[in-house]
Amino acid sequence: MKPAFAAFAAAICLLAGASFAPASAAAADAASARDTLRENNCFRCHAFKKEKDGPTWYKVAEKYRGRADAEERLVRHLSGKGVALFADGHEEKHRAIKPGWWNGENEIRNLVQWILSL
Repeated sequence: MKPAFAAFAAAICLLAGASFAPASAAAADAASARDTLRENNCFRCHAFKKEKDGPTWYKVAEKYRGRADAEERLVRHLSGKGVALFADGHEEKHRAIKPGWWNGENEIRNLVQWILSL
C-alpha cells in the first residue's frame, strides 16, 4: 500500500469513528452553546449570576447535575415540551430552542451538556 493512501485511509477511519461516538462522550462546545443562547434570546429570562424570570444557568446545573435523566429532561424542556414556573406562581409553556437546520437536536444536546458542565 502506498504511504499517501495509507495515511488517507487512516484519517478516514479516525473520522468515521469520531462521527459515531455518542454525543455525551464529546465535551460540550461552549462557544456554540452561548451562540445558541444568544440566537434564541435566552438571556431575556436567564443569566449566569443574576436571578431573572428564570433560574440562573448555575442553578439549573446544580438542580440537574448527577441525575440519570438530566440530559433527556432538559432536552425535552428546551425543545418546548416543558413548562416554565414563575416566581408569582403562574406557569407558561417554555419557549422552544430553534436549532439551526444543519445541526438539529445536536445543538440542543450540546447546550444541555454545556449547562450541566457549569
